[in-house]
Amino acid sequence: MAYQKLQAGRALAVIPSDTVDIPNIAAVTTTGTSTSSSTLKLIDAAGDFIVKEVKVNDIVYAGAVAAIVTAIDSATTLSVSVTVPISTAYTIYSQEDNPQNGCVLYVGGAGNLSVTTVGGDTVQFTGLAAGQFVPVQVLRVNSTVGAPAASSIIALW
Repeated sequence: MAYQKLQAGRALAVIPSDTVDIPNIAAVTTTGTSTSSSTLKLIDAAGDFIVKEVKVNDIVYAGAVAAIVTAIDSATTLSVSVTVPISTAYTIYSQEDNPQNGCVLYVGGAGNLSVTTVGGDTVQFTGLAAGQFVPVQVLRVNSTVGAPAASSIIALW
């Protein structure tokens, strides 16, 4: 009987979203903390988003929020698909220049999991156990899933 040997070199806690893919962890563009809040904006007075070459379609992970950059408004303000709350630490990952090509998952909390695979299929895994690996090349963990939802999901490369 064969056994699976998984040796990951990188890991990222996943923020489930029905619209935002898991970012490429090796493609960090910039990090910071939001200094103000406005609807569908990421505002950071020290952001300097233009110099740091943030681009439309880059991915923002901010607290429990996963968002896509929809416009570069100024050096300190980005339009995003989900509002980033004030005083929230964020990381922006380059999606345009360095897309994520698939990762496997570790599920820390038991439950159901809906994913979008690298082939574009949406699949729901039901009854996953805590501590289980999902050995499927995944682009996105969807937030819409039947209860109970799996939790503490880690992307591995």
